[in-house]
Amino acid sequence: MTDYLDALETREPHSREQTLMTRLPALVALAQSAPGWATILKGVTAGDIHSRNALAQLPVTRKSDLKDLQRKDLPFGGLNTTATEKLGRVFMSPGPIFDPEGRGPDWWRFARPLHAVGLRSGDLIQNCFSYHFTPAAFMVESAAAKLGCTVIPAGIGQTEMQVQAMAELRPHAYIGTPSFLKIIIEKAQEMGADISSVQRAIVGAEALPPSLRNWLQEHGVPHVLQLYATADIGNIAYETMSDGKLNPGMVLDEDLILEIVRPGTGDLVAEGEVGEIVITSFNPDYPLIRFGTGDMSAILPGISPCGRTNLRIKGWMGRADQTTKVKGMFVHPSQVAEVVKRHPEIRKARLVVTGEMANDVMTLHCECAQHDDALNNAVIDSLRDVTKLRGGVLFVANGSLPNDGKVIDDARKYE
Repeated sequence: MTDYLDALETREPHSREQTLMTRLPALVALAQSAPGWATILKGVTAGDIHSRNALAQLPVTRKSDLKDLQRKDLPFGGLNTTATEKLGRVFMSPGPIFDPEGRGPDWWRFARPLHAVGLRSGDLIQNCFSYHFTPAAFMVESAAAKLGCTVIPAGIGQTEMQVQAMAELRPHAYIGTPSFLKIIIEKAQEMGADISSVQRAIVGAEALPPSLRNWLQEHGVPHVLQLYATADIGNIAYETMSDGKLNPGMVLDEDLILEIVRPGTGDLVAEGEVGEIVITSFNPDYPLIRFGTGDMSAILPGISPCGRTNLRIKGWMGRADQTTKVKGMFVHPSQVAEVVKRHPEIRKARLVVTGEMANDVMTLHCECAQHDDALNNAVIDSLRDVTKLRGGVLFVANGSLPNDGKVIDDARKYE
């Protein structure tokens, strides 16, 4: 498939960037009308936030902050600009964390990934995301309505009924987790049922290793695309195809601004470096300003072969929250960042924790252009001052620390 949901997907990148930056001041002003954002963005003049540099000066509000914010001001921590009684739905994730859904069409912006896999008006979708408390199934529902697709609200579980529905209703596509699709295919083989109508799948909510994608394709589903979405934001990025073949990376949704920051900080990393995904979302009911998802990825250079011109990310590359306990005390990525900021000679650093059975050893591996005993001792002092723990320093060659976004590497043995 090479056609697009709309002309936004093929905009000239500079035009897209200009449009997003022009919209930023109004978004910040809207957010400040909500009490939670008014506190977070206190002292910020909305009209001044009209560039990426200005945006990068604002604080990061992380998903891990939501539980405490919401406990103080139920249900959404005062981050919603539409009153709860005017919303369409309220969801509850473990924690609990509450997420809103407004009443607008395709509120979660899920139509783009469905369109990218080839779904069109009149197609029948078996929706195997959960309808219980969480929003994933409803993300699909609203997108299907926009595209004119029909939905079988299958949910999760009841594998034999899933197979029966596929065999008798002949859906064109499956949407759900990749592991559940594998279970359905295996059950269909066991039952001798024909589910060959399912030629397309959009999968998410868990990792899709190449081996599983290959297995699904080898067992009758040739077009398997992955999307990356969260309960707070909806669709963030999605895979695409050209001439039936998978393209590298995931294309960012059109209504978001993406930043990649060093875990535990709001500091931008260099393009191509792995870090935490931070999203600014132009949602009129639930605007999010520099929202740290807790997920890691990196920007993929260039434009997708499919012709969509937005930024691409490499996909989900792990979790950013690398907080660990050392000798009974928590050490956070933000503390490592604080140590590094005190010493501009350090280009890159990673705290490595080793040891066995309560004999924890903490060593800060540092890439520096030049170093000496004075710097070594100063960094050791900073490490102790910030973390309240003793630790060592190891200077390593520039470029030797992996580009995987890790700020803290827990390498202890637990066998």
